[in-house]
Amino acid sequence: MKKIVGYTDTWSVRPGSTVGFKISTYGPERYRADLVRVICGDDDPEHGIFSEQELEAACNGEYPGRLQPIDAGSYCLVEAGTDARELRDFTVYAWVFPTAPSKGEQGIVTQWDSELSSGFALFIDASGCASLRVGGNGMTSEVTSEQPLAERRWCLVSGSYDAAKATIRIAQTPLGDTLDANAAAQAQAAAHDFEPAAQPLMIAAFSGQLSNGEAGSAQNLDGKIDNPGIASTVLSDDDVAAAASPTAERGRDAATFAAWDFSKDIGTDVIRDLGPNQLHGRAINVPSRGCKGHNWSGSEQNWQHAPHEYGAIHFHEDDLYDAGWETDFELTLPHDLRSGIYAMRLRAEGDESYITFFVSAPRGEPTAKLAFLVSTVTYMAYSNYHWLFHQGYAEVTETLWTTLEKTDVFLQAHNEFGLSTYDTHSDGSGVRYASRLRPILNMAPKTPLWSFNADTHITGWLEKRGIEYDIITDEDLHREGAAVLEPYRAVLTGAHPEYYTSPMLEGLYQYISGPGRLIYLGGNGFIWRCALSDQQPGILELRRCEDGIRYRDEEPGEYYLEFTGEYGGLWRRLGRPPQAVVGVGTIAVGFDKSGYYKRTPDSHDDRVGFIFEGIGVDEIIGDFGYLGEGASGSEIDGADPMMGTPAHTLVVASSEGHSANTLLVPDEIGFHHVVMDGVQCPEVRADMTFFETPGGGAVFSVGSIAWAGSLPYNDYDNNVAQLSENVVRRFVRDEPFSIPDNAL
Repeated sequence: MKKIVGYTDTWSVRPGSTVGFKISTYGPERYRADLVRVICGDDDPEHGIFSEQELEAACNGEYPGRLQPIDAGSYCLVEAGTDARELRDFTVYAWVFPTAPSKGEQGIVTQWDSELSSGFALFIDASGCASLRVGGNGMTSEVTSEQPLAERRWCLVSGSYDAAKATIRIAQTPLGDTLDANAAAQAQAAAHDFEPAAQPLMIAAFSGQLSNGEAGSAQNLDGKIDNPGIASTVLSDDDVAAAASPTAERGRDAATFAAWDFSKDIGTDVIRDLGPNQLHGRAINVPSRGCKGHNWSGSEQNWQHAPHEYGAIHFHEDDLYDAGWETDFELTLPHDLRSGIYAMRLRAEGDESYITFFVSAPRGEPTAKLAFLVSTVTYMAYSNYHWLFHQGYAEVTETLWTTLEKTDVFLQAHNEFGLSTYDTHSDGSGVRYASRLRPILNMAPKTPLWSFNADTHITGWLEKRGIEYDIITDEDLHREGAAVLEPYRAVLTGAHPEYYTSPMLEGLYQYISGPGRLIYLGGNGFIWRCALSDQQPGILELRRCEDGIRYRDEEPGEYYLEFTGEYGGLWRRLGRPPQAVVGVGTIAVGFDKSGYYKRTPDSHDDRVGFIFEGIGVDEIIGDFGYLGEGASGSEIDGADPMMGTPAHTLVVASSEGHSANTLLVPDEIGFHHVVMDGVQCPEVRADMTFFETPGGGAVFSVGSIAWAGSLPYNDYDNNVAQLSENVVRRFVRDEPFSIPDNAL
């Protein structure tokens, strides 16, 4: 089991910046921290290529350990809700769409002090029924509908307290005609005194306390809430229905105490109150917004066009944005620190963890002609990946028995660390958001060779071959666009730059439309449109819509991204297929055995002679490697003029030797019963391509994730490493490329 973990407040920094490190220990009273430069993170003893450089730093040393808690689970916090202490009679209500009603008590709208047994709570009880709890003077009163709420069905739930009659009442009314068992139910009970609690109002949770004594949440809801509110009087069922309806008059009734409208400020953490008290709040831990409300008609799919039909928020008990840990120590980066991948190495009682971060060159002062574009958005998408032990078909897909790493065991025991966009929430819904403001256990050296650690095969090769480079991150590209790339003669991608925001893709396209040169040294790249939040830095949003390899389906009617309002899904479906950017796009996937490349007639064209210097005419390229024992594998890309591969592109090599477990991706197949595997289908191949651009630049692509895993083979002395170096050396030269005169 892990004994020490941590994270930093940023991933992308420049010399002179200060980085804060937040650490938590699980048992050890002390730990040691040391700054290292990461060269190659592959620590497989059979490979013998792991390399890190220990560096002197003022923060190196021993520190006292401590356990830092996490307030996981999303909810809305209305701190101004202490004004509710003025209430005497009241009705609290909300439309509720429970996704796990039988899991135990879950808050709907609460202001409850569990120690003093004061306040009120509209909630789902342990039996899955709508309930109201009221307390005062040390006495608690409770009433339940005694009719369990139906899972994934809308129901209007309300609870009221009548001081004069000393009664409490609960009511639940299912939406419209229904065949489900959540029939309308009402119940009434005698009540003791009501004494408002000195707690903030919470929606989708109860107030709680963390292990360090700080305020947090508890009993978080799994499900959607729409149009919640509070009236300062006892409402009839008809009045409740009117108060919870998304009309222009909502919130203007004299009895309105609060009327929250979740269709306002979608894409932010702001919760807007339409009532006179302006009890605005914040959404904590990024619950999903832009969600269908109880009144969704199906006539509109875009929340921007009919916001009144998208007034719901989907909450989850395992949502997480910011772990919120205190900083243990800081590091101010020296002004002469070399650009590269760095980590704070933590050690405690035999356990070891790395907190990885990336140092770019000083702004406007590149130190090399080549930039390595680090796929930090993709790392975020895969962060704390649980998929291998969440999905029943994982072993079939991976073609191997699932083996749990120490980090996997730790994450299974600590769901509060959050999920990746490949996982499902505990209520079965897909994860749309992934944050870097928490410990990311798989973005580190000495982890499985996927995503981040696979990319260190590339940095290890660059260092071994003496190729100078600077680091740029996806977030740099997202914020600054092409301007962050333009100081460099050439840009090199990682093995799997899968997830791209619109600003990232546009910035990359602008760069190669000019004199810039791009070396795409991976596969399955530039595939999914995603979004980053300007209001809540450090979090990724992804909605997997309609097509592509989907590890879970998206909720119908919720395909438009909350952060940007853009339609989500494959860039291919959005009119920007990767073939139109880098010449190749994903064709097939297979994880058991990788193939190799063979040169094509195009490889003898004078335009690409530099690529094959030192490589024989009939030489097989990459029949070796650390990912499937070959250079073409895992996820592979091919050229396709129909998808936008430029007409003058040269396909200089194509792969062979793929297994029956390497299959065409769904977007390439029209019928599920067609056999399209690597043995029987010639379309299953990776294409190595080259083309020039109008501004004097060029693009080279290998179309394979496994290519990077072949670079270190035989101590980086092999034809994959040689061919890659040939391309880099030519691409960083000042001499421009020229499109041939006969190009169409």
